[in-house]
Amino acid sequence: MRTGVANLPLHSGKAPAWLFQRMVKLSREIITLMVYEFGTRETLKKFSDPYWFQALGCVLGFDWHSSGVTTTVCGAVKEGLRGLQSELKLVVAGGKGAASRRTPDDIRQSAEIISLISDAEILVYNSKLSAKVDNTAVQDGYQLYHHTFLFNQEGDWTVVQQGMNDTNGWARRYHWYSPTLSSFINDPHAAVCADHRGNILLNMVAGEAESNRRAVAHLSKEKPEKIEAEAKNIIECNLTRRHPVTLGDLNPRYFHKILLKTYERQPKNFQSLLEIEGVGPKTIRALALIAELLYGTPISTRDPARYSFAHGGKDGYPYPVDRPNYDRSIEIMKRAVEQSRLGNQEITNAIKRLQHFYQF
Repeated sequence: MRTGVANLPLHSGKAPAWLFQRMVKLSREIITLMVYEFGTRETLKKFSDPYWFQALGCVLGFDWHSSGVTTTVCGAVKEGLRGLQSELKLVVAGGKGAASRRTPDDIRQSAEIISLISDAEILVYNSKLSAKVDNTAVQDGYQLYHHTFLFNQEGDWTVVQQGMNDTNGWARRYHWYSPTLSSFINDPHAAVCADHRGNILLNMVAGEAESNRRAVAHLSKEKPEKIEAEAKNIIECNLTRRHPVTLGDLNPRYFHKILLKTYERQPKNFQSLLEIEGVGPKTIRALALIAELLYGTPISTRDPARYSFAHGGKDGYPYPVDRPNYDRSIEIMKRAVEQSRLGNQEITNAIKRLQHFYQF
């Protein structure tokens, strides 16, 4: 299921080299120790929690509230675990921009390294569909530009992906976790964690949109000429502000091409429709509105979105990163990992005991 959504303001700039190098080292020791202590499934679960992910960014010394924490933390963890995949049986694939488009190749190549038990193509499918849902089925004004896919030897996976909204100056991060996944298209989120809520154009994965999803899947199997005729009727109507359809949304040439493809494929349900290449937000939006007009099946515009510092922050808030203290943390975590590999839990147990002294 999708386990959470976080909204973050867009910030320019990037992590300085001296900080990112330390983030790589510390994240490597933290994640390695987590795998030894709790296993890969629990580690994946942690990454699916938006609050835990935010806290990890704070511990690594990055901005606690900016969009950059997503891409920088994921990048540091991916770089930190490079070369350890075979030992830990844990993989971090994808990333920002061009790296996100290489996710399928990352999954296939890494599957051999960790001797993946399940089929790598299933993971490739899950990666693509989770992105399609958050970019097409949930039309919240955020265009995905970052997609990180983490998985273990057993085929459990977590997605951390982020979209950008140039209009309001915010970014939105989406988390998924496979062990509790029951449906990609019916209320996949179990928790929503965000203060900033946007004007949602369409939410096709809302529970109350089930009848509309069925109608959309049915319409996608009709002859294009029939759908185009209904689309013309919609264009001529005076629609409410929550249905902002324009001629650009229903471009006749584009619309016919896509409808012909869906008619030929005859998708069995809404999820199968999303799988078809070329079916994007405009296609789904148009079909959803036509379905509402023809069958009275309501669409949903419900928004699916509903720290502490260890070493300071990159921008000096609440105080500059304490480099000597940061380096000591890396060494302590490194020693804990080395001792855990040897079966000595003394340092690890000492770290655990610290929580009893720092309860908030």
